[in-house]
This record gives sequence, structure tokens and C-alpha cells, in this order.
Amino acid sequence: MRNILVIAGRELRSSFNTPVAYVVIVFFLLFTSVWFFFIQQFFAQDNASLRDYFGVFPAAFVLLIPAISMRSWAEERKLGTHELLLTFPVRDVELVLGKYLAGMALLAVILVLTAAIPLGVTPFGPFDRGPILTEYLGALLLGGAELSIGIFISAVSTSQITSFLISAFCLLVLSFIGEVPKFVEMPDGAAAVVTYLSLDYHFDSFREGLIDSRDIAYFLLAAFVFLYANVKALLIAKWR
Repeated sequence: MRNILVIAGRELRSSFNTPVAYVVIVFFLLFTSVWFFFIQQFFAQDNASLRDYFGVFPAAFVLLIPAISMRSWAEERKLGTHELLLTFPVRDVELVLGKYLAGMALLAVILVLTAAIPLGVTPFGPFDRGPILTEYLGALLLGGAELSIGIFISAVSTSQITSFLISAFCLLVLSFIGEVPKFVEMPDGAAAVVTYLSLDYHFDSFREGLIDSRDIAYFLLAAFVFLYANVKALLIAKWR
């Protein structure tokens, strides 16, 4: 555990030593705020709910998560420290979990900063804290699953730009693939599978203020699968 925390601390400090983290934070806060107050026109609605605010998170995460994850391994490869890092007396799984934990910490910081929106609008209506906390839990689980995908893609990419573009494309597809059955006719079984694979589909219940153990299991399983794939990618890299 100590090695994981050391690696996570190193990664987190590295993120804040460059403008990337600050740009990512400002982008997300501005994007979600503009969407909520100007596009969705919150103050023109007679509805004490933040569903519209959290509803844009899956779309915003398509750009946010790749921006967070693209540096994790691609930056090491660019600086020539990738091979050196793999020779450290730590296990591959500790390297992967350290980088993942750093990304989750940055995501958590961003989500904490968005709390200014709920705190700012609660005086304007009888908001229920329960659904808001559930929506934050869903956002953290969604971001965690997507972050594992982004870090894996960074591990097999040749540059940060490549990692960002591939991750953004993959997350775009995985987020909104559930909309395909609405426009393309397909067998019920195939439609159910396609919908189930959608990240946005599993975020819907949290957005409604409901906690479904099946959705939690989906996000945790997705994170485990791609973190495991990341460990295997490092093992393959050692043998090249």
C-alpha cells in the first residue's frame, strides 16, 4: 500500500506542476455551469432538482477523463522514463494502482469544486440532499470506470495526443451506444446487450437519485477489467 501511495503522490504532484490540471478543472467547471444555467436555464424552471446539471456529466467526462489519463503512461514514454519506471522494485499492479489513485484524486478534487453549484442554488428551493449525494456517487463511479479505460489506452499509446483522441472516441461510443437501438432496428436481445454496455445507461439511476447495486457492480467490474488489462500491458512491454 505504501508504494501505491508514493506513486500516487508523485503522479498528483506532477499533474499540478503543469497547466494541464488547472485547464482541465476550469474547463469542466465552466462547461457544466454554462450548460446548467444558460442552456438548461435553471432559474427559468420551477423545479428544485439538479438532474439537468448531473445529466451533462457523461458528455463532459468524454473530454475530461482523457485529459486526466493521457499523461499517465504516454508522458513516461515521451520523457524516456517508461523503461526506468518498470525496473523499480515495485510490482506492476502497484504502478497501475498508483497512477489510477492519482487520477481518482484529481477527479475527486474536481467533483468537490462542483459542490459550489448545489450549495449556491439550494437557497432557491427545497432540494433533497439524498439524491444530490447519490448523483455525486454515480459521477465518481462513472469517472472511475472511464479513468481505468483511459489509463489502459495511455499504456498502449505512443503519445499523449493519440491517447487523448482514442480515449475520447472510446468513451463517446461506450457512453452513448445505448442510444443506437432507438435509431437502428435490431433484435431485442442484441438491443438489450448494446444498451447494457452503455456507461450512460448505468448512470441514469444515479441521476434519478436511485442507488442500484447492479449499476455499482457494472462500474466496479469495468474498472477492474481495464486495470487488469493495464497490468498485462506492462508485463508485455517488459518482454519486448
